[in-house]
Amino acid sequence: MDRSYDIEDLKRLMERLRDPEYGCPWDLKQTYQSIAPFTLEECLELIDALEQSDFEHVEEELGDLLFQVIFYAQLGKEEGRFDFDSVVSGITAKLLRRHPHVFKDGQLEGVIEDRTSMATIKANWEKTKAKERAGRSQTSVMDDVPATLGSLSRAQKLQKRAATVGFDFSSASDVSTRLLGEYRELEQAMLSGDQNEIENELGDVLFTVVNIARHLKVDSEAALRKANRRFESRIRYAESDAASEGRSLIEESTERLDERWQKAKLKEKNKHGL
Repeated sequence: MDRSYDIEDLKRLMERLRDPEYGCPWDLKQTYQSIAPFTLEECLELIDALEQSDFEHVEEELGDLLFQVIFYAQLGKEEGRFDFDSVVSGITAKLLRRHPHVFKDGQLEGVIEDRTSMATIKANWEKTKAKERAGRSQTSVMDDVPATLGSLSRAQKLQKRAATVGFDFSSASDVSTRLLGEYRELEQAMLSGDQNEIENELGDVLFTVVNIARHLKVDSEAALRKANRRFESRIRYAESDAASEGRSLIEESTERLDERWQKAKLKEKNKHGL
């Protein structure tokens, strides 16, 4: 790279791309709504790179995500709604407000000598967020949980919100008991053959599994992504293993497929020294 660029250069680049006369035709056509899918894609690509510790791509994906922020800020600036600087100011003010255990009197350089316990910090954090929600005239703790979140993430967030008002299980063991009950209800629905009831009961089972994950302090979305990767890796191994014998999975028996699956799992364990 011939020279190093900073955030002001990136903001200027965005202005140039959106220049009505000399800008990029594609960028000029974009709206908040049209670039939203790209933002989600960039977030997922960043998460994938992080989970695989692919730090070369982490840097690249962070840049792609930052460009999304710059794009929205430019649209806001053009409409007189907000700009990049107001976005930065807003998040800084909010984080100062939410960390009274770090920033004395809400000042950036204010130092708190007494190191508050994590339990107190968490309680204060939830109180601060509750005040912010009240200031936005919300009528429910559920009001600003985004409907566009992935279903697992949204279930987890809804459960966390409900827990702030005491609507929660006391332990993972209690949730496990509920899961057994939900599964029995699913079995009954399956016997009935009522597809709508089956879908409802299966949804309850999935929701309860997310609740167990939350109580075990496991992110359900991340856990499922890892399971997806393991599944994909095992299928690819089985395909390769069959191909090395001049065969294809589609022509093999269930028993042989299971053998290849177990072989893939064993290889995976050996790889991780388990």
